[in-house]
Amino acid sequence: MARWRSSKTETHDDRVARYEALENDVPTLTEAELRLRTRRSVLTGGAASLAGLASWRWVQGQPEVDRIPQVLRDTHEFNEAIWRRLYRPNKLAPTFDPSEATDIRVNGRHGGLENDAPFDIANWQMRVVGPDGEELGRHVMEDDLLALPQTEMTVEHKCVEGWSNVVTWGGSRFSDFVETHYPQFIENPTAYVALETPPQNINNHFYVGLDWDSMMHPQTLLASRLNGEELSQPHGAPIRLTTPLKYGTKQIKRIGTITFTNERPADYWTERGYDWYAGL
Repeated sequence: MARWRSSKTETHDDRVARYEALENDVPTLTEAELRLRTRRSVLTGGAASLAGLASWRWVQGQPEVDRIPQVLRDTHEFNEAIWRRLYRPNKLAPTFDPSEATDIRVNGRHGGLENDAPFDIANWQMRVVGPDGEELGRHVMEDDLLALPQTEMTVEHKCVEGWSNVVTWGGSRFSDFVETHYPQFIENPTAYVALETPPQNINNHFYVGLDWDSMMHPQTLLASRLNGEELSQPHGAPIRLTTPLKYGTKQIKRIGTITFTNERPADYWTERGYDWYAGL
């Protein structure tokens, strides 16, 4: 096969000769060879389609677990096992300059966050429940949450729908909240933490479950501010969970109850076919 290299001194005639040489190097198929290749392509594509259809029917024939076939749920669990092995408690997610933060869309209104469902934020309280189901305390903004050390982080908020947004969250670290109010769980941590929207939203209840390590990560916040301003109702006022370790499906808006538990908590989107761990 001819090899040609163009240069700045190449003339028009040289360029024509080079293109003709390249065309001559391209093999020419006979009509019989073309038909053979076409037939093979059709057979290969047909076989692949039949195999795909058979596999899909086999998947659909599996027993369902949380609204998806068992084999897909097993895949979620396999992915979780990998992410848990890769998790490093002291590793921080990338941060950005606050100037890069932009407005984030309102996505997800479960838990009574609709515009036509006003919430009495002034009388909001956050309940905390222990592993035995006993209520351990109730917390309000001024006396409890705003009294904790405040921090800000500019991180990437990622959605399972495929979009992301750099935003600045402000609030208190969940780990500071635990160390200040419930130090017994520092010495004897539970395996999980469950979070729910307030009971006033029982007709549109939302709930998530997270592993202990992710909740205690220094970038997991009980956030009360977004891009320097107090949270709006659609974004989860007065307190929501934010963490760059998880997809947005885990970052519950308007927390009403926090439960420390050793039983894997129920999770709204897991029950609708999504991954429970949702790690990033």
